[in-house]
Amino acid sequence: MAVIVAGVIIATTGYTRADALASVAIGLMILPRAWSLLRDVLDVLLEATPRGVDLDHVRRHMTSVRGVVAVHDLHAWTITSGVPVLSAHLVVDDECIAEGRSGVVLDRLGECLGGHFDVPHCTFQLEPVGHQDHEAAHHP
Repeated sequence: MAVIVAGVIIATTGYTRADALASVAIGLMILPRAWSLLRDVLDVLLEATPRGVDLDHVRRHMTSVRGVVAVHDLHAWTITSGVPVLSAHLVVDDECIAEGRSGVVLDRLGECLGGHFDVPHCTFQLEPVGHQDHEAAHHP
């Protein structure tokens, strides 16, 4: 639209600077969107925690699921603009393992994170109580 208006002004008045003014106006309209895209790209490249995802709040929700004792190595990032993902190690109680409820725990966690936090893709590693001590021994 700016180019057409500039063309009409130049054709009717001969004021050739209208072209430069139209170019500046177009650049100013593009600049905010370019800045927003640059921020999104940097968040993806830097694997930043998605805006609006409070990992402490997520951790509290996860530990409220029956069978989950603790959560560690909790990470959330964006794999592409608007697609957040999450991974975590979950310490589950012995009853969960003995009763074969690990699938139920995974289902509840998926529902919790997809519904409350809009994080539909999650990867969890289930660990029995005491396993974290084993990990610490191998990773000083």
